[in-house]
Amino acid sequence: MRIKLSNISLNVEVHSSTNTESDLIFFLHGFTGSSEDWRQIAISIEPKYKIIMLDLIGHGKSDSPKDISLYTADSIVKEIFEVINYFTSEKIILAGYSMGGRTALSFAVKHPDRLKKLILESSTPGLKEKNIRAARSNLDEQLASYIESHELVDFIDYWMNIDLFATQRNLPQEKLNEIRDSKLKNNKAGLANSLRGFSTGRMPCLVDQIKNIRCSSLLITGELDIKYTLINSEMLNRFRTAKHFIIKNAGHNTHLEKPVDFINVINDFLNKY
Repeated sequence: MRIKLSNISLNVEVHSSTNTESDLIFFLHGFTGSSEDWRQIAISIEPKYKIIMLDLIGHGKSDSPKDISLYTADSIVKEIFEVINYFTSEKIILAGYSMGGRTALSFAVKHPDRLKKLILESSTPGLKEKNIRAARSNLDEQLASYIESHELVDFIDYWMNIDLFATQRNLPQEKLNEIRDSKLKNNKAGLANSLRGFSTGRMPCLVDQIKNIRCSSLLITGELDIKYTLINSEMLNRFRTAKHFIIKNAGHNTHLEKPVDFINVINDFLNKY
């Protein structure tokens, strides 16, 4: 279903296996992903939860406007806030992977009173050093220009083969084809503008604001994703109350590579904390 917001329309997919009142979990995908990425997870989360899966701006079936200001952290947080309010005025559980994790964290520091729990998979609070931010922003702009100057299939093939996703090459070819086909449903303009508005180099650094988050939080990374495991180990100490779980033999996308382990970690966190 598509939800009309103040400036754009976003697509959401809803999964619920109960007719009773239940807590809502909102899932946010990573760059080049969509709500489709969470379907296997959604059906495996304990049935007492209602799952809302979003297509972030510029992705999936959501709008891909030309106005880059709609892709900034402030705008995306506002869009998520409107979607949440569409479904409920109560506190919710927010989960995000990679870019979706950065989105969830951005929302959490701005609206800590709206969260019951926070789940971040392979996420980062952004870059603090100005020179590193500038260098990363320059690389992000180059990548955005590459997207615009090439066919979408060329970019997706390039993106799926970067070192960050090397461990995914161990997945069955049928699964890799399924992932590729899903990513090819995206819009070139939407992907390019997502980089220009909300890449790791462009997002505000949230390191000093994490202390504002009051809910129980879960950080998940893959054992083989050394970079993000280190980032999250350091980020852990910034939270008031948080756990960091490292999934064995997994890379950056733990819910894709080790879905059973990921689901077990999520359900355990939902039940215990």
